[in-house]
Parts: sequence; structure tokens; C-alpha cells
Amino acid sequence: MRKVLLRSLLFALAAPVMLSSVFAQSPAPGADQVTLAPGDSVRIVVWRKPEMSGDFLVAPDGTISHPLYRAVRVGGIPFTTAEVNLRNFLARFEQDPQFVVEPLVLVAISGEVGRPQVFAVRPETTIPEAVAQETAKRDQVRVLRKDASGRQRELQVNLFNPEGPSAAIRVHSGDQIILDRRKSFFKDYFMPALSVIGSVASIGLLIDRATRN
Repeated sequence: MRKVLLRSLLFALAAPVMLSSVFAQSPAPGADQVTLAPGDSVRIVVWRKPEMSGDFLVAPDGTISHPLYRAVRVGGIPFTTAEVNLRNFLARFEQDPQFVVEPLVLVAISGEVGRPQVFAVRPETTIPEAVAQETAKRDQVRVLRKDASGRQRELQVNLFNPEGPSAAIRVHSGDQIILDRRKSFFKDYFMPALSVIGSVASIGLLIDRATRN
């Protein structure tokens, strides 16, 4: 019991330090900080041109995966540059194009959910917002994320306190958000213990019968 309390105290003391290192890498992203990757999307709305508007995927070469926009590069560069590329393209059709473009990054949610899903969300979306529709245990969320060198690392995110610093963690392109199963005392502790007791009792009966024979 003392060991459990000691571990809990050490975790509570270390948590602010651990979380501060995570949040330092998750500021509210500006357009110049967002870089789209293949599989992400761009949402384009061109004034009075519905045929040129919609959500379009980023192709493996960084261009927009659509016959109309396939010459426009938006991936692998700052989004401000991508917006300039799109403006230059639309200027071919009218002198002063009126349009809105926003990035959408790809994240996957799996674990104890109805079914694994992939979403295209805005970069300012937080982890709590991304999992808001799910009912798994919110204080047990793991995020698999690749760092700048391409290596995958795991973030342990505690969402039990919606007012805490965990609420500020924002999604990154390619995040894999894993929601752990909500623990049940009856299913996870009582039933296994009952099974062990039953097994021991069965072995005792077999030994008793064997000794009588």
C-alpha cells in the first residue's frame, strides 16, 4: 500500500514537468507553422465558383489530388506558401480571385471505440475535441506521433481534468489516437479472482479424491 502511494506521489510531482515538455511542442499553430503531408486535405471555397470549391486530398508529390488543381503544390511547404501558390493559380481565371483555403490534417482514432476511424480536422483541434464523440475512458488516452526525425513516440495524455493543461494539446498530422478500455471492477478484477478461486477449489477436490482412492 505504501509503495502504491509513493508511486502516485512521484507521478503527481513529475506530471507538470512531463506535460510542460509536451505543451511546448503544441502551441496554437499559425498558417506559417502548418505543413501538410500526403493524405491531408485542403478545403477551398472560391467565391461564386462552386465547381472549384470543395475538400481535396494532398497527393504523394505534395500537389492537390484533383485534375483542376494538380499543378498546385500545397504539401511539404509552409501553408502560407501553399496559399500563395493557390492564389497564383486562380489568378489565371480572374484578376482578383476571392477565395478561402484552410488546411485539414489527418488523424486516426482507434482502441475502445465503436470502430476505428480516420478524420480530417483543423490543425487547431485539440486531442479532447478529437475524441469528444467517443465514450472510452478519457483519462487513458495514448497518442502515437512522429517527431521531426520521423521516429514514432508515444504521448500519455490525461484528459480526466478538462480544465487542466492536457486540454491544450493539439493534433498533429498523422496522429494515431488510442483510447484505452474503461476498466470495470467486476469484469477486470472480481471475475478473474473468482476464476482463480474456482480453479484452486477444483484442484483441491481432485487431490482429495486421489488421496481417498
